[in-house]
Amino acid sequence: MARALLIDPDTTIPAEEMMLSFARSSGPGGQNVNKVNTKAVLRWNVAATDAITETVKKRFLKQYANRVNQAGELVLASDIHREQIRNIAACYDKLRQLLLPVLHPPKRRRSTRPTRGSVERRIAEKKRRSDQKKQRRFRPE
Repeated sequence: MARALLIDPDTTIPAEEMMLSFARSSGPGGQNVNKVNTKAVLRWNVAATDAITETVKKRFLKQYANRVNQAGELVLASDIHREQIRNIAACYDKLRQLLLPVLHPPKRRRSTRPTRGSVERRIAEKKRRSDQKKQRRFRPE
């Protein structure tokens, strides 16, 4: 039932790499919740995938290490909708949203000098704090 997932024009995760399973949703809903398996659980083995490059894989595993299990699988679940199809779409969307930020390397930060105003404010605050501490000192006369 899984379908290939298009992340961006250059990146597609094939359906064979993802595994969908279903379970009963939690929470209120009465008879529908008790009878129908609407919760969707998507499993994707990040460690074994060929859909993304090694550098993207490293960035993904570094950024989402807490979401990947010991077997290298990312497990996403959705039970917010009443329909199974919408929960499947929500799982795919979650995966897409996790992958988009790591597809491209982050821009390198160019260091800048602090502005004159910020330096002056910092020095003035240090002077004020120094004076405040000087006032606390005991000076016998």
